[in-house]
Amino acid sequence: MKDMNELKKSVNDRNVELVWIGLQKTGRDKWQSSSGEPVLYLNWATGQPDGRDDCGMMSNGEFHDLPCSNTRYFICNNTNTGLVFVNQMMNWRDAQSYCRQNHSDLVSVRNQNENQQVQQIIRDRQLPRSGSGSHVWIGLFRVRDSWQWSDQSDSSFRYWKSGEPNNAGGGENCTNVELNAQGQWHNYPCNSQYPFVCHEDKLILIKENLTWSEALRYCRRNHEDLVSVHSDEIQHEVMNVVKGASTEAVWLGLRHSCTVGIWFWVSGETVCYHNWAPGNGTSEEDCEHAVRSGAVQSGGDQRWISRPETDKLNFICSRY
Repeated sequence: MKDMNELKKSVNDRNVELVWIGLQKTGRDKWQSSSGEPVLYLNWATGQPDGRDDCGMMSNGEFHDLPCSNTRYFICNNTNTGLVFVNQMMNWRDAQSYCRQNHSDLVSVRNQNENQQVQQIIRDRQLPRSGSGSHVWIGLFRVRDSWQWSDQSDSSFRYWKSGEPNNAGGGENCTNVELNAQGQWHNYPCNSQYPFVCHEDKLILIKENLTWSEALRYCRRNHEDLVSVHSDEIQHEVMNVVKGASTEAVWLGLRHSCTVGIWFWVSGETVCYHNWAPGNGTSEEDCEHAVRSGAVQSGGDQRWISRPETDKLNFICSRY
């Protein structure tokens, strides 16, 4: 709703009644991770998914879709202790809630190595090779929302007017906003002509692998600066942007000074707001071997970590 209010404020012409927004019907369902990470690895068994069911499980090292109401054993991910097998049978939603309350989340299987780790846990438990015993829930589910944002961002927020989307005239696959007091949404044919509202992200992920100093020069030459994170709001924006990274960590505008033994932002702010991973961000950095700079993890809890500035990573530029 905050975005909706900003949108309405941005249109100053009172003669404009409808404006396009970037929501379009694509007809595509998609599989998502319970943890919110991008799903880049899907190890489906032959004939899977069959299109009927919405929750993911693993059997014999391969993914299958099942009705979410089925009960199965499951595996949680714990940030501190790793993977935890839960010897209780629950439906997928209850298993997800259990993992979030007692650990971190249902396990994400993001690559072949993690696939083998989960498979080994199932083997170690000596679960029955056939039947539901060998089927273990993982943190994978299908979103049956065929409406997608044009920038590919994830959002479950919808603000349809009552009775919409109705596809009344056929082919009404694009969305506009009625700029009245409510500002609710309608579906219209995409070839209709209306004014529109553009959006520019304040942060931009650069998927080039550069050292910290190279990343700093790139941002200052092409945008404003490497991003400085000094509030919950900016950290939330960073967490949204960093999900698309191709490296396990992403440079921030965070630097360690060996001279005075402190961390500082390149924009000039002091580091008052903290989001360090355990064991990182101390003043006792190893200054003999490499200058240390700050990065944010692209997966997991997306905490800040200390890395040698010669590492080559993706990075985030700020347009502020």
